[in-house]
Amino acid sequence: MSKITIRYFAAAAAAAGCEQESWERPDTLAKLRSELIDSYGPDMAQVLRAGSFLINGVVRRDAGELGTADDLTVDVLPPFAGG
Repeated sequence: MSKITIRYFAAAAAAAGCEQESWERPDTLAKLRSELIDSYGPDMAQVLRAGSFLINGVVRRDAGELGTADDLTVDVLPPFAGG
């Protein structure tokens, strides 16, 4: 199974206890979300409830497949205030 890079920002980094890590590549964004919550608990669940994901720099709102890129980077972003 291949690996992905996950980068965490602000409250997501606090919930994960790190800013970046390598992760076994799940099939879908929904599976990744579930695995992050299972691993990091309620603080991560709260971040993911209103946060967003960037997949190789592109905002993803659906929970579908992660795609086929070899070098996959997933940014976990908490909700940001302001405009």
